[in-house]
Amino acid sequence: MTLRKYLLIFSLFFSVNAFANNVEIVRVVLSKYAGSWRADVTLRHADTGWKHYADAWRLVDEKGNEIAKRVLWHPHVNEQPFTRSLSNFHLPEDLKILYVEAHDKKHGWSPDRVKIDMSKPQGDRYTITIR
Repeated sequence: MTLRKYLLIFSLFFSVNAFANNVEIVRVVLSKYAGSWRADVTLRHADTGWKHYADAWRLVDEKGNEIAKRVLWHPHVNEQPFTRSLSNFHLPEDLKILYVEAHDKKHGWSPDRVKIDMSKPQGDRYTITIR
């Protein structure tokens, strides 16, 4: 095998492993009830204990402004994937795009985030319900 092939395999191995330890957002369900919103976010992460676990998720607008945040206070080593909710927050009426981002204690904010188009009731990994 040539040096070039070794380098390619080496770089692929490390890029896959680096991403594998980040939090994956499996699903987001946004629900609006009487003017107030609720988010149910399902995460998957290889929690190993108190030093490395998924410890938060948040909703941000297109400019990166935090709208709401759910802190996760303990590891979920034997509960994967897991869903946690946040209720009674408000979204601006003119909001077009919303992002859901997840965080872990070791790697910070994951590059895997969910983009929600507020004009569409469902999309890649999300559903919006208005009652």
